[in-house]
Amino acid sequence: MSSSPFINSLSRYMRMRGYSLQTEKTYLHWIRCFIRFQHRRHPAQMGHVEVIQFLDFLATDRGVSVNTQKIALNALAFLYNQFLQKPLGDLGFKLANKPARLPCVLSSNEVAKLLAVMSARDQLLFALLFGSGLRISECLRLRLKDFDFERNCLTVHNGKGDKDRVTILSATLKPLFDTQMAAALAVQLQDNQTGIGPSMPDALGRKYPNAFRKPAWMFLFPSTGICTHPVTGVLCRHHLHPSVARKALQQAVNTAGLLHKRINCHTFRHSFATELLRSGRDIRTVQDLLGHTDVATTQIYTHVLGQHFAGTHSPLDMLSF
Repeated sequence: MSSSPFINSLSRYMRMRGYSLQTEKTYLHWIRCFIRFQHRRHPAQMGHVEVIQFLDFLATDRGVSVNTQKIALNALAFLYNQFLQKPLGDLGFKLANKPARLPCVLSSNEVAKLLAVMSARDQLLFALLFGSGLRISECLRLRLKDFDFERNCLTVHNGKGDKDRVTILSATLKPLFDTQMAAALAVQLQDNQTGIGPSMPDALGRKYPNAFRKPAWMFLFPSTGICTHPVTGVLCRHHLHPSVARKALQQAVNTAGLLHKRINCHTFRHSFATELLRSGRDIRTVQDLLGHTDVATTQIYTHVLGQHFAGTHSPLDMLSF
């Protein structure tokens, strides 16, 4: 189905409008699932009734999470409202209520324990997640040009919502950065000898055909193998896959013995926010550093710290036993 004329035209439509490759991949996945669920009928022959049937199937039979329901709904809304120009209107479908859950966070000491049992490369990667509040995808996409140790700042390009932002960069990472940069440049130099380089964003590869030879464009965390660019078809080297980071983290968690918490890559970003608030930083500053559109998203970390009931003491404190 991935090579059908309909899917190919849908893919081209999304690329013409600047959708990220990850969004394209996700939307196409759910549109394919919808078509298969409806016995491979063409979407143009269906409408809101079939969409409701599919969403109900996901919620009741598959038991997917609320976030997954939303993603599937967004994909189908895009398909009908924009691509097919056949608006779905009010579906009358209510998503399941998402229970409020507080994120798991790590203390600075726990982060230090994890970093201590990692390789130099992984130390740098996870130190950036914790020290700069990055998402794992943002961290792996970093290129050498994004680092400014003179001003101790880091530029994040094409973050969530396709937004750029500048965040803080710890000067203590300079030695680890220099070591990893040297390793990345050695990979680039070897690749350049065969006409290969880092994958380039958008149309920059055509506009600047020799940019892949410039150190500024090299990924800080290059992948161990080369691949074919999904858009241009050019042979190139991409950045590390997130699964590499996840495996390294799981090994570190086991080695450090921090098995009492549910720790993933995003935990370091949560911990970055809570540590800044704990040290007295303004919530608006934290919002900007994280790249949140709404301060309400950032406010969840005040609940993690217990700041929403600041000044209230446990009644147990009044007992002596």
